[in-house]
Amino acid sequence: MNRKHRIGIITIISMFMGILIIPALIVAPFIGKNDTASVEETTAASDSSTVDIPASLSPFSINVMRATSEKVEEVPLEDYVARVVASEMPANFELEALKAQALAARTYITQQLTDGEPYSEQADVTDTTQHQVYKNEDELREQWKEQYSKNMSRINQAVKETAGEIITYEEEPITAAFFSTSNGYTENSEDYWENEIPYLKSVESPWDEDSPKFFDQKVVPIAELESALNVKIANGLENINLAKTPGGRVAELSVGEQKFTGREIREKLNLQSSDFTIEQKENHIIFTTRGYGHGVGMSQYGANGMAEAGKTYKEIIKHYYQNTEITPVSKQTASLS
Repeated sequence: MNRKHRIGIITIISMFMGILIIPALIVAPFIGKNDTASVEETTAASDSSTVDIPASLSPFSINVMRATSEKVEEVPLEDYVARVVASEMPANFELEALKAQALAARTYITQQLTDGEPYSEQADVTDTTQHQVYKNEDELREQWKEQYSKNMSRINQAVKETAGEIITYEEEPITAAFFSTSNGYTENSEDYWENEIPYLKSVESPWDEDSPKFFDQKVVPIAELESALNVKIANGLENINLAKTPGGRVAELSVGEQKFTGREIREKLNLQSSDFTIEQKENHIIFTTRGYGHGVGMSQYGANGMAEAGKTYKEIIKHYYQNTEITPVSKQTASLS
């Protein structure tokens, strides 16, 4: 199926998707706070029954290029979203965090289909971090073993309860960036990428301190550092200077007259984060990092911390993606031709 045909299908189903959203809008106001099942209750229920995603929620499919087999896998929309959530976020996270991740995944693929370039004539996206990480049912069964039914049930519940919803800014699907763990703040988009994106602004994320990925250290021999950066570090740290971004990450590292962005250092040395400090021990430089990932958009461990504190997925989305709206996908696709 080519791209124009796919967009045509999205347009045709726009009214249908809107109808699917209506029951949720009618029921939601009558659900009290105490009526929401706890994570423990949800998990216990999923042990005995699997929450499946009805085929009616996925009236079009995504063509995914599998990196290993180099074959294209056609996947119904909401199944694709569920498997991305399963591949990108720990399955034992709070249900509201899983819902927030589902919105990010659905928004990403919606933007890709409507505004992005397809990966190839046959495939919309890959299954790697070039787009979104995707594992199919067999791979997830192999990964989770006897936990598959329980894990997939919770993820499917999160996807089903947010079906047809995407995140928009000025009525367009957003760049739904996300990452694992912040340093306590997210990063302004323009401080890590080249472009300023109005809804990707630095916000507080104190919940991340509980993440197992919050701190890390990497010891790099000075000779290896010189080779990676193509510099000479004659006097150790004496000629190395750091400048920070508003989000607390390294904006620039200078070695004498040569300058590097924090992102360049992170990528060249394979550091967990661009928030790092350095110290010298004999012929080695010790990089101590805080956080994991690029830092732009939604922090996954932050989202889980918010959910543990009683926040809903809508509150999580509004916190990490400033001044955005949660919109039925039909509203965005209705204008396509």
